Amino acid sequence: MAPDAPRPPRSRTAADVLRRLIFDGELAPGSDHLETELATRLGMSRTPIREAAVQLAAQGLVELRPRKGLRVLPISPEDMREIYEVLTELESGAAGRAAERSHAPGVLDELEAAISDMDAALDRDDRDAWADADDTFHRLLMRLGGNTRAEAVVAMLADQVRRARAVTLWSRPLPVQSNADHRAVLDAIRRGDAETARAIHRTHRETAGRMLLDLISRARLKAI
Repeated sequence: MAPDAPRPPRSRTAADVLRRLIFDGELAPGSDHLETELATRLGMSRTPIREAAVQLAAQGLVELRPRKGLRVLPISPEDMREIYEVLTELESGAAGRAAERSHAPGVLDELEAAISDMDAALDRDDRDAWADADDTFHRLLMRLGGNTRAEAVVAMLADQVRRARAVTLWSRPLPVQSNADHRAVLDAIRRGDAETARAIHRTHRETAGRMLLDLISRARLKAI
């Protein structure tokens, strides 16, 4: 009999559950939570909760407060503006480098598959599935750019971007143009046209950033 697969560390499980609760709004922005409360809620001891909180704080999702547990950080337009400036530079650079590099047969098919998944998700109006496929596209694009440090920075910011997008996903227009932008970037990469790949992706990220900031600002005004 094959041995059972090793279980993930309790701290990773705790971090995954807490991240989902934050994304779903069950742990609301600005709310405070003691380690004992979260440990009871997740059926764990305080140690993995504490370790998970440190992970989430490093990702910008929570703030650790001595003797007060953690506070779920609100989505700040200022933070998202800075994050999108970083993403725009690093991802557009990755698109250009991906076009300049040679790729093994089939490698670019992964980008094609992600775009097809995005198209299929929009056809059935499943925006959550669209967001997952969009994440896959951006992750693959960074990998194809070949700069592991840039890839690590973008990965570090990914949770904050996903959280902001989860709040605004159903408020934005159907992201048909986003799919078209991704396909145009892929076409430029296939042609080896680095300048076009870089320019299209830069415009795509700048447009997405402006839309996200506008939606977040409106949501904050309604909440006041």
